[in-house]
Amino acid sequence: MSIGNSPEDDRPSIGRALQQARIAAGLTVEEVSSSTRVRIPIVHAIEEDDFSRCGGDVYARGHIRNIARAVGTDPEPLVERYDGDHGGRPAPTPAAPLFEAERIRSEPRRPNWTAAMVAAIVAVIGFVGFTLFNGADDKPSNTAQVAEGSKPDKTAAKPTTTKPAAPPVPSESAIAAAPRDKVTVKLGANQGKSWISVKDHNGRLLFDGLLLEGESKTFQDKERIDLVLGNAGAIELFVNGKKLQDRFEPGQVERLSYTKGDPEAG
Repeated sequence: MSIGNSPEDDRPSIGRALQQARIAAGLTVEEVSSSTRVRIPIVHAIEEDDFSRCGGDVYARGHIRNIARAVGTDPEPLVERYDGDHGGRPAPTPAAPLFEAERIRSEPRRPNWTAAMVAAIVAVIGFVGFTLFNGADDKPSNTAQVAEGSKPDKTAAKPTTTKPAAPPVPSESAIAAAPRDKVTVKLGANQGKSWISVKDHNGRLLFDGLLLEGESKTFQDKERIDLVLGNAGAIELFVNGKKLQDRFEPGQVERLSYTKGDPEAG
C-alpha cells in the first residue's frame, strides 16, 4: 500500500514561492531589488533557495520578509519554514555583537579635523593678542606732551581689536539642501537608540557607534553612502532631503545603500 504525500510536501519552496508571487505581481528582480535595497544577485540566489549569500540566518530572515512584502505575499509562513529548515529561530542577540567583526575590519578612524581646527584658531587669537600687546608698548608716550602744556587729542581714533571669526559650520538644514552632485543621508533616533555604521563609496568608515534617542547625524559623499542599522525600527531616515516612508520593525537589522539619485520616488 502506497502512502500519499502530505499537503505540506506539495508546497513550493521558499524561493519558488517568492518568485511566483513576484511574477504574479508583475515585478522584475530589478524592481524588487530597488524597493527592498536587497542586491540583485542576492534576490536571484534567494529565488533559487540559495541563502548562503545572505550573510547568516538573521540577514536571510530579514531578506525573506522584505522581499515577501514587496511582492505582496505574507512573509511569516515563509520565515517559519526557513526557521524549520535551519534549526529553529535564532535567539535574540544584541545588535552590537552582531557587527563586532565588521568593527574589527573597519579602517582606522579619520583624523580629528575639529580638534586641529580649534587648535589653529587658538593659535591665531594668541598671535593677534601678542601683536596688539607689543604694539601698545612701542607707541610713543603722551606724557611729555602733557607736561609741556599740550592737551592730548581726544578725537584720535582708538585702536580697534578684531577677533578672527571661526570658520562657518554648515547647519543641518544647509546640509539637507546640499547640491545634487552629492548624496546626503540624515539619521534621527526618534523611537529609541540604535547602533549604526556608516561608510562612504570607498568603504571608509564615517561613523561606527550608538545613536541615542533624540540624537541625529548627517553624512555626505560624492557617490554613495552605505548604512548598517542595528535597530532599524528606531531610525527616521532622510535621503537627499526627502523623508523615507519605509517603516522597519524594532530590533530589525538593515543594510542600506543610497546614491545621488535616491529616492527615485517620493
